[in-house]
Amino acid sequence: MSDKKAHILVTDDEKAIRNTLEEILQFENYEVSTVDSGQSALDFVDQHSIDLMFLDIKMQGMDGLETLKKLREAGHEFPVIMISGHGTIEIAVEATKMGAYDFLEKPPDLNRLLISVRNALSKQDLEREYKQIKKKLPKPQEIIGESTAIKNIKSLIEKVAPTQSRVLVTGDNGTGKELVAKWIHEKSPRSAGPFVEVNCAAIPSDLLESELFGHEKGAFTGAYEQRIGKFEQADGGTLFLDEIGDMSMEAQAKVLRALQENIITRVGGSESIRVNVRILSATNKNLEQEIEDGNFREDLFHRISVIPVNVPPLRERKEDIPAIAKACLSNLQEQDISFASVSFSADGLKALQQKEWSGNVRELQNAVERLGILTSNDVIDEEIVKEVLRTRDLTSDDLGKLADQTDDFQDFKESAERLFLIKQLEKNNWNISQTAEAIGIQRSHMYNKMKKYNIER
Repeated sequence: MSDKKAHILVTDDEKAIRNTLEEILQFENYEVSTVDSGQSALDFVDQHSIDLMFLDIKMQGMDGLETLKKLREAGHEFPVIMISGHGTIEIAVEATKMGAYDFLEKPPDLNRLLISVRNALSKQDLEREYKQIKKKLPKPQEIIGESTAIKNIKSLIEKVAPTQSRVLVTGDNGTGKELVAKWIHEKSPRSAGPFVEVNCAAIPSDLLESELFGHEKGAFTGAYEQRIGKFEQADGGTLFLDEIGDMSMEAQAKVLRALQENIITRVGGSESIRVNVRILSATNKNLEQEIEDGNFREDLFHRISVIPVNVPPLRERKEDIPAIAKACLSNLQEQDISFASVSFSADGLKALQQKEWSGNVRELQNAVERLGILTSNDVIDEEIVKEVLRTRDLTSDDLGKLADQTDDFQDFKESAERLFLIKQLEKNNWNISQTAEAIGIQRSHMYNKMKKYNIER
């Protein structure tokens, strides 16, 4: 906490409990106020700023759970520690679901009480700092386009974002699935909390469990200290599981348990840790087919896909290409003064619309940057688009020429594979990791293929 005394409100209809808590907390140098009913607590917080509340569950008139509900509905976000002389697991779970920070039984254990207060106030300080930092950060890039498909996606985001429902975003590589997830978070009640992303395809399967759930010191070779995982990092916010279709079956089982119970256990640990996260997922795979093939759990699929959102490829919304291309150029101009005078001609934009963007928005972004650098008169017109991007599409003519050059099937197959890899690398501006992801192979395999076929930039 800062040097300023934390202000704690004690709400309990038993005077003895109010006095006891007031005495303990004042001794610890906290500023303490007390009220004897739920309604008095609501009135008090409307007139005063507090940092934490103790709230009795069983009170005459409005009980603690109803008071807590009204506090959250009114937008009060300070931590609330529930106390009760008749505590049950069911009541504790209900209070936690409604946003209580902790649950203590009467008479409260002194050490447990003070630890809970310190932890709650520390968390409150961190959340305030995060909100201040977040205000200074730019918002996610807008979802650009006026096609029917994009309008429907924007409308769906508005409906889904305020809920706690889990969303599965599907679509080809490069279509903008991550952007959809970020906007769902941005427009949700969790926007002040963290947005934590995990690319399940980029992390080796034997390390994914540690990445998601964390590990204890000594849990495995190289675990020199305790580490919290992505679930804990996302507590109070959103966890985005990108490329979830590439997750191993073992990791899927543990993620399913975390989603069912909101509880995780670190690798090498035994403590059950409660987490409060909203799960958003994305994949470029057909998960129904993956289920049939035995590669994905059906029960996990139903857990993550309460709301499905499909992002269509650019070839199905070509009317959006000019707006996206202009936005890409505008972003470049903000980052690099050398693009300041570059612009599109009408025929240049039309030429881009006629291309087959198999790499979707990501490929278009790379192409715009390439065109902006290579144009000689600061205007990206039809001529420069055709000149610079002429090798980007694999055509039937290419394959026909290969077929004419060899009668050996293996030679033809390898020549076609080499040509395909070169053109995919060009589409992704020779970014090997990005190309491997776009065509669905591991980066190490990409390097092996390039070495095999002697492919160099």
